[in-house]
Amino acid sequence: MQCYVYRSSRRQDTYVFLPGKDDFSNIPDGLLNLLGKPEFALELVLTPDRRLAREDPLQVLTNLKNQGFHLQMPPENDQPV
Repeated sequence: MQCYVYRSSRRQDTYVFLPGKDDFSNIPDGLLNLLGKPEFALELVLTPDRRLAREDPLQVLTNLKNQGFHLQMPPENDQPV
């Protein structure tokens, strides 16, 4: 599946994967407001066996098919603040 990745302009290390370039129609308005203006990061062909740095490709594919987007949040900090 062709996949387009956008970074959040407001939240560091937060990305949205989309199946269509510049098609934000499936992302809820509240989430778009939190993310700010999406900035195009990269385009890739996503397959179940493709390695991704932080995400399970099967979960990303499932989210793209079922909800029309996948949200990648920054890793949680294990250190108490």
